[in-house]
Amino acid sequence: MTRTPGRRPAPTPGPHPPPPPGISRRHLLRAAGGLGAAAALTPALGACAAATPTAEPLTSGRADISFWTHDDAYVDFFRAAADAATGSPFTWNLRPTRAGAADVVTKTIAQAIAGRGTPDVAGFELGAFTRLLRGDIAPELLEDLTGHLDPAVREDLLTVRTEPFSKDGALYALDSDAPLVVYYYREPEFARYGVPTDLGSWEEFAEAGTRLADRHGIALAAVPTGSDLPQILQSFEMLLLQRGGRLFDADGTLTLDTPEAEDTLRFLAEGVQRGYLTAVSDYYGPSMQAALKTGKVIGQWMASWYKVYGLIANVPEQSGEWRIRPLPVFTGGGGRTSFAGGTGFAALRGKRNTLAGVELVKAAYLNPAEQIRRYQVLGYLPSLRSVFNDPALSLIEDAYCGGQRMFEVYRDVIDEAPVLYLSADRSILDTVLSGYLLRAYQGRTSPREALRSAARDFAGQTRTRGGTR
Repeated sequence: MTRTPGRRPAPTPGPHPPPPPGISRRHLLRAAGGLGAAAALTPALGACAAATPTAEPLTSGRADISFWTHDDAYVDFFRAAADAATGSPFTWNLRPTRAGAADVVTKTIAQAIAGRGTPDVAGFELGAFTRLLRGDIAPELLEDLTGHLDPAVREDLLTVRTEPFSKDGALYALDSDAPLVVYYYREPEFARYGVPTDLGSWEEFAEAGTRLADRHGIALAAVPTGSDLPQILQSFEMLLLQRGGRLFDADGTLTLDTPEAEDTLRFLAEGVQRGYLTAVSDYYGPSMQAALKTGKVIGQWMASWYKVYGLIANVPEQSGEWRIRPLPVFTGGGGRTSFAGGTGFAALRGKRNTLAGVELVKAAYLNPAEQIRRYQVLGYLPSLRSVFNDPALSLIEDAYCGGQRMFEVYRDVIDEAPVLYLSADRSILDTVLSGYLLRAYQGRTSPREALRSAARDFAGQTRTRGGTR
């Protein structure tokens, strides 16, 4: 049983800025071209019009919110948060629309170009949000939340989760999660083969994993090598961030040709070649499911949400066998955790329901009681640092992970979490770098040459397309 603390008053609504000007057709068309989604936007282009507000902004009362998301679980969560909210001048009625993560961005831009039908609140998956960073798209489409937040609340928000959804000092979305990367391991199998569960470094991990692979043909983790290019890159990026490196700096400039990146890629490439890592098509499909079911893979570094979407979805019968721990460290530097994924919820600007949308997002994501409920119901970690100290979360025992108090692991590593920076050209890097990662895994190129070649090709393509954050 867990204790649920009493609800605290919702933050006071922030000041309502004057209605903004209409959305610029020129900037949106430029974004559409940079998104690689021109075909999807073609019908909207012919009916292009400025999205100028035509009604008085709503400042209180009932708000019928057009709510777009890629996951129905968010609909249920926001509805419950709306019902539980206190101290707000609004009541909310959600009118949800569900679409694929990439489609939420594409359709939002298409409707903005058409001048009608945009959502009031939308959830943008982290990888798709990068497409809104091109030019002035984010500031023209989304409300800047900065002025709506109490300074103490802004201070409490994890910078590592606000930075990915920020640009030029403006915060455009609140993250639904703080998806820390941990190492999942199947405890009975580790005991069966005599593999220590407290390996302190990736170097020790590699030595133990090589012995396991040589003797039993079993891997301690998997890397994706299929057609899902973002997954290939994500597998590399998780460990790169842990090592202290990044794909992009705060200005959106590529920072790939570094010792940290070379260390990370060398570990992955040697792992595939020596067998302590195995190649799968992706982390969620039949090849990974088969590897988990047959015991050919008995561990995996991955984000906190992988328990639900990767393990429970694929091997429910292994309930009680899995555990989590902090990541082994790189001896060259870095921490014990990383980040992967996230979804930021934003309010569209210049609409009758803009303020109501902002207040809905605040009610869901800035109320400590809702942050606790989010972990209890969805398994998503808090984005307010203070909530990590709430004893209610540390008492939760996870049945799938053998009754482990998993939040104790998350709380132990949260302050080592790295900051993730995004770039509008992330999709270009997905295409360029993933191919070189695979070549390195296959031993067809060295890690250093793979990274240098990827950086060179990326620079060539972004110059051609006028890439910018």
